[in-house]
Amino acid sequence: MANQNQIDLIGAGRGFIAALDQSGGSTPKALAAYGITSEAIISDSKMYELIHEMRHRIVISPNFTGKKVIGAIIFEDTMNRNFQGKKSAQYLWEERGIVPFLKVDKGLSGIYEGVQLMKDIPDLDSLLKRAANLNIFGTKMRSVIGSANLVGISKNVKQQFKMGKQILEHGLVPILEPEITIGIPDKAEAEIILKKEIIKQLDTLPDNQNIMLKLTLPEVKNHYLELIRHKNVLSVVALSGGYTRSDAIGRLAQNKSMIASFSRALTEGLSVHQSDLEFDKMLGQTIDSIYHASIS
Repeated sequence: MANQNQIDLIGAGRGFIAALDQSGGSTPKALAAYGITSEAIISDSKMYELIHEMRHRIVISPNFTGKKVIGAIIFEDTMNRNFQGKKSAQYLWEERGIVPFLKVDKGLSGIYEGVQLMKDIPDLDSLLKRAANLNIFGTKMRSVIGSANLVGISKNVKQQFKMGKQILEHGLVPILEPEITIGIPDKAEAEIILKKEIIKQLDTLPDNQNIMLKLTLPEVKNHYLELIRHKNVLSVVALSGGYTRSDAIGRLAQNKSMIASFSRALTEGLSVHQSDLEFDKMLGQTIDSIYHASIS
């Protein structure tokens, strides 16, 4: 069951959630941005070893603590590994004061009706049982919206909530992530439809069930304020979605009570070739800037 101290920390929103959940498809890009070329990735096991080393370096940095980073989303491979001799979720909470989340989706289906739904997750129940036993607080799962298509967006949101209810049954708090692609011409229209469809589904939840939402930064500031204030929403977090760090932080600062859950914008500028002093300084500056935008 969800830890009340963790619920209070996330609900207060005095910080941001770090997205450290790159999986098979996105890991090579993350490693390349970190300065590790494809020649070093000789196998999948080596790839996961290298990305874990990068995550380990971030997590043990003196600036990566619950004072500003209130949560961290990790990948299943990371959940099964250790930080400093402790299981990753246990280390994040006990040593850093950071609430651990697990990415559970298995990737995306093809584009249909303007959206990409999640692929089936046949072993979801067993994964959720393991996650609960390994001190995971909540989960995250991503689908994509590529146009302001009412039928497609409705199906996307319904799928997110269906899986979210399954996750709630295991005592975990789901982060639902129907991401709107930032470059589409009808992004603002898609955001209007998305909010309406989310509210429809939120109103089907009993009073004692809370979910979280991870949404693309909107075109109209404070567009998602109604969702943030909904009785069944613990927190609404923003994904950077391909925006540069400066753009993402600027947009985030315009949206009251929306906090960051950045991946690329968090690791931008970090390099395997930096000394620990240089690495920690860069990460600390990034954490400070994202934190201040999150609490504005």
